[in-house]
Amino acid sequence: MKFRKANEEDLGEVVRLLADDELGSHRECYDEPLPVEYYKAFAAIKAQVGNEIILAFEGQKLVGCLQLTIIPGLARLGMKRAQVEGVRVDRCYRGEGVGEALFKEAIAIAKSEGCGLVQLTTDKQRENAHRFYNRLGFLASHEGMKLTLSTP
Repeated sequence: MKFRKANEEDLGEVVRLLADDELGSHRECYDEPLPVEYYKAFAAIKAQVGNEIILAFEGQKLVGCLQLTIIPGLARLGMKRAQVEGVRVDRCYRGEGVGEALFKEAIAIAKSEGCGLVQLTTDKQRENAHRFYNRLGFLASHEGMKLTLSTP
């Protein structure tokens, strides 16, 4: 398996992965042409230091992705942390170690950036994801909360 940072040409396939599950199918819009909002968001990610989309490939096929953001902080003696978002594995490759390999890559990047922890949130409906994250050593040590804001 090979890993690399996403570029704009990958955006359609990344959105395909994001939209291809029970929750993503209601949250994402995988249309041709791809909505301009995805291009704007990707440009903002690329412009922010320490923010990237990591892709996993089997041969030439994109089989997984996640967003990794390095967050500097003052708490815990100025410890940096890595935030993982938007984790997806192509449904045809689930259960084959893609997610674990993708997380090992993200954790290695976080360590190389001097992060003291890796954190993520996961929807309470994603029971399989919870088991997966627990198996990787993640602990549900905090209760996550979100406030949805209306968009203009």
